[in-house]
Formats: sequence, C-alpha cells, structure tokens
Amino acid sequence: MGKESGTRERRSPVRFTKRKHSCVWLEKDGRRLVIDPGGFSEDDAAIGADAILVTHEHMDHFNEGRLRAGLDADPAVGLWAPRSVTDLMAAAYPGRVHTVGHGDTFTAAGFDVQVHGELHAVIHPDIPRIANSGYLVDGSVFHPGDALTVPEAPVDTLMLPVMAPWSRLADVIDYLRELRPRRAYDVHDALLTDLARPVYDGLLGSLGGAGHGRLAAGESLEL
Repeated sequence: MGKESGTRERRSPVRFTKRKHSCVWLEKDGRRLVIDPGGFSEDDAAIGADAILVTHEHMDHFNEGRLRAGLDADPAVGLWAPRSVTDLMAAAYPGRVHTVGHGDTFTAAGFDVQVHGELHAVIHPDIPRIANSGYLVDGSVFHPGDALTVPEAPVDTLMLPVMAPWSRLADVIDYLRELRPRRAYDVHDALLTDLARPVYDGLLGSLGGAGHGRLAAGESLEL
C-alpha cells in the first residue's frame, strides 16, 4: 500500500562531529561523509570516511597525505572536489575521484549533495581567485568552504567560516543575516585565539540573527 496523502518520509538522523579547523564529519545510517580534512585538521581526519568532499585547494582544506590515508583505508571511498584538487589525485585513484562545480548534484555516502558557488572569497585584489565549491548536504547542512556563498535553497544548519584572512566579523554577521539558517556552528576557527572567542560568540549571538553555537574539536551532536 502506498503512503497516505500528506505524510512525509522520515529522514534518518544526522550526527555532526566538529573536527579541527574547517573539517566536519556528517554520519547517517552508519556511513560517514568527511568534508575538508586539511592541513590544520587531525592526522586521522579522513580515516573511516565513506566519502570525502573538498571545497578547494588551499592547504588548510586540502592535504594530500590526509586524503590518501582516507582513500587508502577503504577502496570504496570516493573523493569529490574542484578540478584543482582532482587533477592531483585522479591518477592514483582511477574511478574514485570526481570533479564537481556549481550546479552539480551527486550522492556520496548516502547523502544527497548539491554544489553551490564558484570562487574563493577575495583575499586581496593582487591574489587571483581560485575555485571554491560549497556543499549543501541533504538539502539542510551547508559548508561554504572559503566563501560567503548564499545557496539557491534554504539552509537549516550552516557551517560558519568564522575567522579568516579574507573576512571581517562584520561580513560574517551580515552573512548570517542574509542566509538566516536555523542554527550555525563555527568552522574555519584554527586561527581564532581563546581570547577572541568570547568576543566573536557574543557579537555573532546578539547580531547574527541565528542560533549560533560552537563545538570543540571532537564534540558531536545530532542535527
């Protein structure tokens, strides 16, 4: 018998684990999606992944050694990333490395993923901009990488790049106001000192217009 009219399919719960800097784990139905296991994340950040996403080529988001560790641990693991990353990895892992860009959709580790955004935020006018792919996972969780991209879809949970050489706190506050997620959790925070964290927490919480939160590396919660 078919589903009754008006009922909605129940989604499996997603467990979010904060790793160091911009790396996050999303887990559902016993499978793990890892995003941005870069040079500031843990050595084992990609170990145990069922799929890996990389937003762009900068070393704090893309670390070849960490990626290889995750890919070598399980021959079924795939990698999705912009061409600047996949060109470096494809030869060693034929059929497992996938180039993506704005507008692409795919399924990885049981998660439905949409790609939003094309370019890294401006660091300085003298520095050429590179490709940057933001990932909207299961139509709910958005990791923008190093850009303040506004997806063409509502965002429930935002991975918020809270501190970077290319942004001001005012930019981050305005991004929260424009995106209006139900909740936002800090990423891209390795350079944020303990002294500055209460200042950021207070201003983002009072001015951002979203449920702002921060997890320590290794902490988890259910989304």
